Amino acid sequence: MAVGFVRIALASALLASATGVHAQLNYSDGYKFLEAVRDAKGQDVTDLLAKPGTTVINSHDRKNGEGALHIVVRRNDPTYVRFLLEHGANPDIRDNQGTTPLMLAVTQNAPACVAALLNPPAGSRRADVNLANGSGETPLIRAVQLRNLDLVRTLLKAGADPDQADHLAGLSARDYARNDSRSPALLQAIETTEQPGRKAVSGPTL
Repeated sequence: MAVGFVRIALASALLASATGVHAQLNYSDGYKFLEAVRDAKGQDVTDLLAKPGTTVINSHDRKNGEGALHIVVRRNDPTYVRFLLEHGANPDIRDNQGTTPLMLAVTQNAPACVAALLNPPAGSRRADVNLANGSGETPLIRAVQLRNLDLVRTLLKAGADPDQADHLAGLSARDYARNDSRSPALLQAIETTEQPGRKAVSGPTL
């Protein structure tokens, strides 16, 4: 009986050890991948992506939750954004604050990265234009708050919902634009830009 318990305990210990080593190796590859992306070490990135069965493309930084797409958007590198998307990067990956690469691109005023995420290479996933962060803010709300008219128009044409409200104030992009008396062009853009599946809202003809 005692021998049986010893064997079971030994087998459990070996399994736990193997699982721990496997997890450590996976974390190590993910860490190396993100570091290679940060340092723009193209060959290292390519080698890690070439490993059979690898999932490093969607690795998260353990400190802030950022993925490779966040890193390249932060340095305004649309070419690298397209490269990562072509290799299966999730365009809607979130960091610890719920921030997506698209939200970051809007915040950073990186229109080329916004375009790359909304018009990805053939066969790649497109960013969800209405995916909100942890506070319920959408990329369109952020663009309105930043008074970035060009990005407001870009997001609307990509299907952004101007009536999706955030969690903190319960206000939508249309509400924020309506409350901004200094930038009337924002509300005008929202009410006149045609969106996929929706008709533009316009005032009465006088």
